[in-house]
Amino acid sequence: MRWVLNCMTEGHKSGFISVVGRPNVGKSTLINTILKSKVSIVTRKPQTTRHRILGIYTQLNFQAIFVDTPGLHRKANKMMNKMMNKTATNALMEADLNLFLCEAKSWTEEDQDVLDRIKKSTVPTIMLLNKIDQVHPKEILLEKLAEISARHNFHEVIPVTARRRDSLKILIDLIPHYLPLSPQLYSGKTITDRGPAFTASETIREKLILELRQEIPYGLTVEIENFEETKKNILIQAIIWVERETQKGIVVGKNGSLLKRVGTAARMDLKERLHKSIHLNLWVKVKINWADSEKDLQSLGYDL
Repeated sequence: MRWVLNCMTEGHKSGFISVVGRPNVGKSTLINTILKSKVSIVTRKPQTTRHRILGIYTQLNFQAIFVDTPGLHRKANKMMNKMMNKTATNALMEADLNLFLCEAKSWTEEDQDVLDRIKKSTVPTIMLLNKIDQVHPKEILLEKLAEISARHNFHEVIPVTARRRDSLKILIDLIPHYLPLSPQLYSGKTITDRGPAFTASETIREKLILELRQEIPYGLTVEIENFEETKKNILIQAIIWVERETQKGIVVGKNGSLLKRVGTAARMDLKERLHKSIHLNLWVKVKINWADSEKDLQSLGYDL
């Protein structure tokens, strides 16, 4: 055993780390903060993350490949929700390490559902008690840590604030101990497995979520119809698909005002992220009940 431990200490490590939790608990924020780069869009609304996205953190002696997963839903009525649950469940079963996020202030039925899935996995799990900056006084935080620790035999329980990197040092230092011996799986310069067209699609969807009221974002998706890149410019033609004709007018807005705001915000964001001038054209079209159609989901790039 001593020889194995020494070998693991001296050798390079690489592995997959699944970040799981209920919707809107801070999974994407955590990965973005660790990487110091926006690989996943973030909003305050649930279902922002719909795809399995890799965030790749490379250091001299290890490479941690974070798997950003959709939030696990209790009620998965539509095909898209079932797909997202399947994606998240597969990730936590197949990873080398699971990071389970929950909020320090509350434990919900959705948190318990995630824990029940984790208990079926043999993968080591670290519990991250998020948003500890909102818990006062300190004695309450200690009570929360004890309460969480009693729920499951977690390998570690760590209080964090996902948006503050200084609170993640203990976590980052612990990660290599759970990774297998392996050479780098990705180039050291690579921070995500997703390309610029995907970034464009997600950025547009993020701006739509921020502009629209609660129910509409769940019925829309963005498809990049054309993505042309030159040395200085990128031309993007994108279709915003909605499920019903009534949603189309809401997304466009009066005299096209909402769509113009979305386009402007997306262009500014993409220019900063892709370091090129962005020419963006947006159209809104209807695809009836696309979120409940396996055929439509596949054609729109969702993993089933």
